[in-house]
Amino acid sequence: MRTPAATVGVIGGGQLARMMHAASIGLGLRLRLLAEGPDVSAAQVVREVAVGDYTDPSTVAGFAAGCDVITFDHEHVPTQILHDLEDAGIAVRPGPEALVHAQDKAVMRSRLGAMGVPCPANEVVTDEAALVSFGDRHGWPMIAKTSRGGYDGKGVWKLDGPDEAGVPFAGLRADAVVIAEEFIDFARELSVLVARRPGGQAVVYPVSETVQTDGICTATTTPAPGLRPDQVRDLQAMGLRIAQELGVVGILAVELMQATDGSVVVNELAMRPHNTGHWSIDGAVTSQFENHLRAVADLPLGSTALTAPVSVMVNVLGGTRADLLSGLDGVFAADRGIRVQLYGKDVVPGRKVGHVTAVGDDLEATTERAWRAARHLMGDTDE
Repeated sequence: MRTPAATVGVIGGGQLARMMHAASIGLGLRLRLLAEGPDVSAAQVVREVAVGDYTDPSTVAGFAAGCDVITFDHEHVPTQILHDLEDAGIAVRPGPEALVHAQDKAVMRSRLGAMGVPCPANEVVTDEAALVSFGDRHGWPMIAKTSRGGYDGKGVWKLDGPDEAGVPFAGLRADAVVIAEEFIDFARELSVLVARRPGGQAVVYPVSETVQTDGICTATTTPAPGLRPDQVRDLQAMGLRIAQELGVVGILAVELMQATDGSVVVNELAMRPHNTGHWSIDGAVTSQFENHLRAVADLPLGSTALTAPVSVMVNVLGGTRADLLSGLDGVFAADRGIRVQLYGKDVVPGRKVGHVTAVGDDLEATTERAWRAARHLMGDTDE
């Protein structure tokens, strides 16, 4: 009889690992953490914490030796280290052959293009002249991205004309290239989350609408309003197909841009629990964090059904309220149904320090409840 992995090692100590820890408790899984520091978000709650450099092969190998399976809070562990772990017989989920598509946007674009998945027109450009040539052919403005290392809007530039072509190449990492992409004047952004086990069992969550501000996810609405049943079916099928063909184990987030005509293109991939799925802690039968752990431990996956007709998640970004706990009294007194997750982080302007979720029957009312609670925690005095 197959034995599920009992000890899950998580590399990275951010809020995603913190919320994985909460999900691990009911499953009876033992979580071990390789953290960047002793006081980072997840290290405050996980019992077994090793502090070390996730880019150092010996550090990662020593940590992994005490685990049945390795998974991630982020996608920044060097690909070769993960291959070395697999060569040593350690289960890595998602494995490096899949994860490289989230680590390297050039690899991701090439593979999705070969699969026929809709993407913006794109091209790896080696210098400013090649980037200008792409812009002249596909139109200005255009998007330039570094293939590795970018997140939350970093490493992404909207270029209005040829005189800005040098910007993406300044300070470019040695292991990265610049990708030129067609600018998509999208109407909104969507997200599809899939959870997949090693043997291929997969489940998909309802499609979410996401709001991005300066490259940071600020809010999600689930299910995404205004999608026809056939559009939902097709987007979920796309997510399941990508997870299957790339061999993803765990959560796959497919971030999409939708044009005014309803067509979509893939913007990014992530292979870990994702900000656009935080609503699922309170709005789905099985959260993305629990299904991620079930997948990497090779346990049957849980239902992704909604617990209410509408779920709205709003990120709490660092604002004028330095002590977030002091804001909980007002939040809960005003709305007993609001759910709050605080990440144990110092409040820095614009930093993700928590999120709130409201569930309900009415889209407008549920949205207003979530934003009211988030604004209160951010110290918005104009609420």
